[in-house]
Amino acid sequence: MTPIPVLDPDDPRIAAFRDVKERDLTGRQGLFVAEGEVVLRVLASEASRSAPVAVLIAEKRLEGLRQVLERLPQHVPVHVAPQAVLNAVAGFDLHRGILALGRKPEPVDAGALLDGLPERAVVVAACGIGNHDNIGGLFRNAAAFGAGAVLLDRTCCDPFYRKAIRVSVGAVLRTPMATGLTAEAMVDLLQGREFDVLALTPSAEQTLAELQAGRRTAVLLGSEGPGLPREIIARCRPVGIRMAGGFDSLNVAATSAVALHHLTTTASEG
Repeated sequence: MTPIPVLDPDDPRIAAFRDVKERDLTGRQGLFVAEGEVVLRVLASEASRSAPVAVLIAEKRLEGLRQVLERLPQHVPVHVAPQAVLNAVAGFDLHRGILALGRKPEPVDAGALLDGLPERAVVVAACGIGNHDNIGGLFRNAAAFGAGAVLLDRTCCDPFYRKAIRVSVGAVLRTPMATGLTAEAMVDLLQGREFDVLALTPSAEQTLAELQAGRRTAVLLGSEGPGLPREIIARCRPVGIRMAGGFDSLNVAATSAVALHHLTTTASEG
């Protein structure tokens, strides 16, 4: 790893990092920006399903990250700049001092993904979740509790948006996923592979605490407020989480954590 000094924010070699927030909204043609040390470590690891393309870091971070940077493929350039130059390139004060450019993995066929899971598996499926914090939280929880895959319908936001990756602490980069489906197609695919599809909804009569996880279980989650469409709930097993204090639901990321903990714990005991 040979650091490449950058002293001019208009240096064409780091043009892909320029105006991060604006380009988050317009897209990067199959690329994404990863921010912070934790995410960089995931991107540089063998567990990452995404390929690193380039790195731009503050001078003060170089020595502390040298071992991580040396794990990158030799063809990946590592640009090093003064903090002021880095801020000018990004378009905001980048306190973490670390940006990396990565390439999204090739799209995966959802059916093939599910076929490749072990006999006992838990899957997370999401419908209509447009908040990047919540998408990042779903991926973090899926990874933390050992879910085999995440399925996103076509109305969910992009999990490779910079904030979603950061909130997921890099889990987006290493979690098997399939995107672009309809909610109906997700349910069909899961049920066709003998998954018990649990539709998380406050209106359910059965509570999560009463449920013993089976061999294959999928947790289906909808957006906060509207929740899952009634016609989708009707095709699944409705399950709710008992609340106190007049509340009827949790944040969707929190709901996924509670559900995944219960399912993976009861599955391991079964």
